[in-house]
Amino acid sequence: MSGTRANTAPRVRLFGFHHAGGSSTLFNTWQDRLPEGWDGRWLDAPGHGNLMGRPLIDDLDLLTRHFLDRIEPELDEPYAFFGHSMGGIVAFELAHRLVAEARTPPVWLGLSACRAPSATPLAVRRHTLDEDGFRHHVRALGGTPDVLLDDPGLWGIFGPLIRADLRLVETWRPDPERPPLPLPLSVFGGREDRHAPADQLAQWSGQSEKFLGTRLLDGAHFYFSDDPDPLIGHIAQDVRTALGALTDPAQ
Repeated sequence: MSGTRANTAPRVRLFGFHHAGGSSTLFNTWQDRLPEGWDGRWLDAPGHGNLMGRPLIDDLDLLTRHFLDRIEPELDEPYAFFGHSMGGIVAFELAHRLVAEARTPPVWLGLSACRAPSATPLAVRRHTLDEDGFRHHVRALGGTPDVLLDDPGLWGIFGPLIRADLRLVETWRPDPERPPLPLPLSVFGGREDRHAPADQLAQWSGQSEKFLGTRLLDGAHFYFSDDPDPLIGHIAQDVRTALGALTDPAQ
């Protein structure tokens, strides 16, 4: 499907949220691969990508408020969220904020390579590692160019940014008494991902009243970076299912 659009589907605005230390460039090739009529909106957190130079936001509540302010004018048609790794936590918390504020929530939420709130905590908090250990972890995780890891000047810029993002992820403590989201939720991951393995992904099932399942694709933590077509196909299918349920509650 590379370079072509997926099968026609109703118009949807898809917001994409990037991983720790990443940017909206994660979704650079997506627009021409989305179903016809879909509108991709790829967002940068402050201090990342197109917002490089702005102060980082290392508080999740403030970060979700930032994104809500950014997207609020664009919630005028059916819309969906997709978040990868840290972006999954951001998308999840943003959906909860919209529900709590009695706003129209997304028609669908997709989370990728993102550990569930109930998942067993990591044995070592990555953001607390010493500099050598932290750089080794980032290299093993993938998704970060070697030139950035090996160049002292570039690492001096991006290393603290990645560490701050991971601190946000690893200090996330959602309210365990909060009810499940009243909207369809799909979870995706890489079969070889040691950082967000299948058993941890499956625990998202309790976070939605309309859980659509977990889908594993070939690859590790950045399983879709070389070929996003299989993932986009699943996203299109699940969004169609979610939209169909809105028009026909018996589905």
